[in-house]
Amino acid sequence: MGNAMVYFNNIFSSSGSLEVKPPGPFRVMVRKEVGDYIRSWRFIIMLLLILLTFLGSMYVSMANIKQAVSNVNDPDRLFVYLKLLTTSDGTLPTFHIFISFLGPLLGIAMGFDAINSEHNNGTLIRLMAQPIYRDNLLLAKFCAAIFVISAMFCCLVLLMLGAGIIITGILPGGVELLRILAFIIMSIVYVGFWLSLSICLSVKFKHAATSALTAIGIWLFFTVFYQIIVKMVVSTMLPDPRTLSEAGVLHYNNLILSFFRLAPNQLYTDAATTLLMPSVRSLGPLTMEQMAGAIPSPLPFKESLMIVWPQVTGMLAATTAFFALTYFLFMRKEIRS
Repeated sequence: MGNAMVYFNNIFSSSGSLEVKPPGPFRVMVRKEVGDYIRSWRFIIMLLLILLTFLGSMYVSMANIKQAVSNVNDPDRLFVYLKLLTTSDGTLPTFHIFISFLGPLLGIAMGFDAINSEHNNGTLIRLMAQPIYRDNLLLAKFCAAIFVISAMFCCLVLLMLGAGIIITGILPGGVELLRILAFIIMSIVYVGFWLSLSICLSVKFKHAATSALTAIGIWLFFTVFYQIIVKMVVSTMLPDPRTLSEAGVLHYNNLILSFFRLAPNQLYTDAATTLLMPSVRSLGPLTMEQMAGAIPSPLPFKESLMIVWPQVTGMLAATTAFFALTYFLFMRKEIRS
């Protein structure tokens, strides 16, 4: 009761009129960063690029949706809105494949000059001269970018749902909405990892060009070269899989998959595939004994979520680790005019 009275006393002034408190410094910085992101040309270009790929994927999937849902051998044919995100005729990849490729570029574009541009323009020392904590500045940069990314993905999915309702005349089911919502959250976490990495590089390097090239180099390494290097190293260290027994081949494939899953794009692809395709029961190889008697049928949402939970926690842990490293570097950074 006493806390409530203090709360109302803080809201109303002594004259009885409603007194609106000004927003705190953190909210002001978040609003300012959101406005800067929305007005920046690089974000507009990345938004148009992702929008074009989304429209292309939706056009291909909607042109083939009738054939996809009429395939009696497909256990996922009843999930019409999930098929819109996973159906393709081979001319264009599906939308989640596009996100696994373009999502890192979006995160890098929004964070590679988050700190070093403020330092080079001379505005960082002015910010630090104000009664603002350093961690508030980092949190404002990160939260503003995550807010913009979340709004963008939500708008794209709402466009997909609206187009699906107009074309098919079928309302999405509750399970489909849960799976699509989980896919959106996983996509935001995936882009957030690259955003956290790029902000860390912007603190580490003085010049924005250096941090951008380093982040793009890391993205190219995991996207193009990492799987090639893993296959070469494993093939030279282990015997030929053609000479192994069934258990040896299973162990060989599991070992390669374990190394592949150190790459963030592989974690995202595994999670997105499992969430958007309910019939996926395992992300690794299965023996004939494990497959014997199995009936192709979609898994419940809870079971699919349990399958991808290691991927989700891995992405969250990596994002948190890079943000903690960014915080450590920025707190030790000497700021001069």
